[in-house]
Amino acid sequence: MSSLSRIPGIVTTDHLFRVPLDHGAPGGETIEVYAREVVAAGREHDELPWLVYLQGGPGGKANRPMGRDGWLDRALDDHRVLLLDQRGTGRSTPANRQTLARRGDARQQAEYLAHFRADSIVRDAELIRRQLLGEDGVWSLLGQSFGGFCTLTYLSLAPEHLREAFVTGGLAGLRRSADEVYRAAYPRVARKNAGHYARFPQDVAAVRRIAAHLLERPAPLPGGGTLTVQAFQALGILLGSGSGSYVLHYLLEEAWVEGPDGPELSDTFLAGAQSHLSFAQNPLYAVLHESIYGQRSVDAGATDWSAERVRKEFPEFDAEAALAGDGPVLLTGEMIHPWMFETDPALQPLRETAQLLAERTDWPDLYDLPRLASNQVPVYAAVYHDDMYVDTAHSLETADAVAGTRVWVTNEWEHDGVRTSGRAVLDRLIRMARGEV
Repeated sequence: MSSLSRIPGIVTTDHLFRVPLDHGAPGGETIEVYAREVVAAGREHDELPWLVYLQGGPGGKANRPMGRDGWLDRALDDHRVLLLDQRGTGRSTPANRQTLARRGDARQQAEYLAHFRADSIVRDAELIRRQLLGEDGVWSLLGQSFGGFCTLTYLSLAPEHLREAFVTGGLAGLRRSADEVYRAAYPRVARKNAGHYARFPQDVAAVRRIAAHLLERPAPLPGGGTLTVQAFQALGILLGSGSGSYVLHYLLEEAWVEGPDGPELSDTFLAGAQSHLSFAQNPLYAVLHESIYGQRSVDAGATDWSAERVRKEFPEFDAEAALAGDGPVLLTGEMIHPWMFETDPALQPLRETAQLLAERTDWPDLYDLPRLASNQVPVYAAVYHDDMYVDTAHSLETADAVAGTRVWVTNEWEHDGVRTSGRAVLDRLIRMARGEV
């Protein structure tokens, strides 16, 4: 299937591909994967090199273009871009509480979702490449965050079909366990808290007041979920993005109204909190998040709710203990906890499924270290200084382990720099590739 649309400055073509659920059993069940081809208006018939965009996540669909904006503007200067909705997301066969219920019990759902990691995403892309470019066609990659993890898997599985790879905030630790990832993450999150409270010192009292209230009276959310003190702390995920500290501050400003029985949390605040905390639009982010670190050769593969277990090693994130003193209540970051499958209606039906995935020990390895050590595909990576989501030290360790990798370390942007910088981040990487930097 393909259909064409014209948007100011660009022409898009829809593509829908039928791929095996399990690439190891190509004659079995199939699912659909959607991709949107984008080219600059007037260049539809030009012979342009292809650039495939691999979105962050897991569980995130590709961006929906409204014209030549942001990084896409720079990419379209000299590429034909393919925006891939990774399996289970966007217009690809969806995986959520509604569709998974049709697959049977939790064990059957978990077996199905075991095929939604980076290795399957890469094999989907390879099938798509053959259909669009032919057996010997090559293309380039742009991997943002988890898309960078997928890029490393691509370099491990099929590097011969890559011209070059650009990675923004997504050089994963190749043999770092989930526990190691979170032991490195909590101190970074604490630093982001310190930065936020230095910028907005009044928010120390504001967060303490809300946390104390929720500790006694968890608040119902407009969508049917529950805002507990732990869920409130999870708003700290905002602190890893360029504008997140400001978004959080302005949300806190409107936290209270005077109700009939005294001060109460405002509908404005509760609706805003829900918009940042609900997984209704991307449930795979929660269900599969820790599985992206699962590998047989690393801690026997099981992740076992790593973020929740490791959190106990950092008592400074205990809200109740913080409220017993006079210091700030620390917010958390990109962590998934089992209680989320109790407080979020979009996740509640998937609680047992998520538990089975957390217990799984037979995850195949995602990265071929010897092959990466002899890699011949040029890799250009932006590593953000003190990135809250992906550890800088782990990224630089990986850069050293993947031959042909050139790294630009910058503190000009946060983890979402490729999006918030306009053309700047991707332009820098492309100029590195062209030998101009």
